[in-house]
Amino acid sequence: MSGALIAGIEAGGTKILCAVAGKGGAVLEQARIATQNPDDTIAEIQRFYAAAERRHGPLAAAGIASFGPLDLDPTSTTYGCLTGTPKAGWSGVDIRSRIASIIQAPTVIDTDVNCAAVAEMQAGAARGLDRICYVTIGTGIGVGIVESGRTNAGTGHPEAGHIRVPRALGDDFVGVCPSHGDCLEGLACGPAMHARWGCAAEDLPEGHVGWAFAAHYIAALCTTLTYTIRPRRIILGGGVLERTSLIEAVRNAYRDMTAGYALDRYSTAADTFIVPPHLVDPSPGLVGALAMAAGLADRSKAA
Repeated sequence: MSGALIAGIEAGGTKILCAVAGKGGAVLEQARIATQNPDDTIAEIQRFYAAAERRHGPLAAAGIASFGPLDLDPTSTTYGCLTGTPKAGWSGVDIRSRIASIIQAPTVIDTDVNCAAVAEMQAGAARGLDRICYVTIGTGIGVGIVESGRTNAGTGHPEAGHIRVPRALGDDFVGVCPSHGDCLEGLACGPAMHARWGCAAEDLPEGHVGWAFAAHYIAALCTTLTYTIRPRRIILGGGVLERTSLIEAVRNAYRDMTAGYALDRYSTAADTFIVPPHLVDPSPGLVGALAMAAGLADRSKAA
């Protein structure tokens, strides 16, 4: 990376993380902004970067790791726009162009989970591996896929949170997804757990059946990824996974579901195949956004 200053933005459904980084990706300044309506949120981002540039100097490039769905086709007239997102008021927002107008520099965008996958491959739990999946279980469920350093994006991006999975025994919850009802996200994201049990996931006690259901559904996703993507590692992040006992429950359910069938030397060892993220502060999504910005700054300098 050059010595140029860069911007990284991780746009989530509940919060926006904004950062300025210098040489080597070291974060010089960071802020957390609540995700409100688009105009108010963008105005807060603009205030942060206006003040940051007065303190640190102009920015050479920006990278955005955003919630979705996103149009990631560079040839599309709506490239960089949010499409039919369930986040109220954000469908159709051209988030890439609006951030670019603030930074006044080249700006690149990808999904938050793709960026997190890149970050964990470069400096976290997936170093040295050539194909990995990053799964986040939080406000929604997203899957990022990286192979040989490149994210799975283009005309579209993975939306594995909306696949159908086998129902857990005894579970008759109708689901909360506004499009699909009881798809994976509709059954196992944070809002689904709240709607199902009447409290936030973090408030459920150990041993509650909700954790067994969550483990079942996350393991079903891991099983599907194993047999379709053949990743070398699956990294599980997001707010629901902050319950540390959940990941071992997922591993156990995964062992039962796969039953040892057609596993490879990576996927057969659940303890090292299904792991938590290594990057926490800054978050992997933000680290990935900064990595994209750094690459863009270097390419712009070389051009």
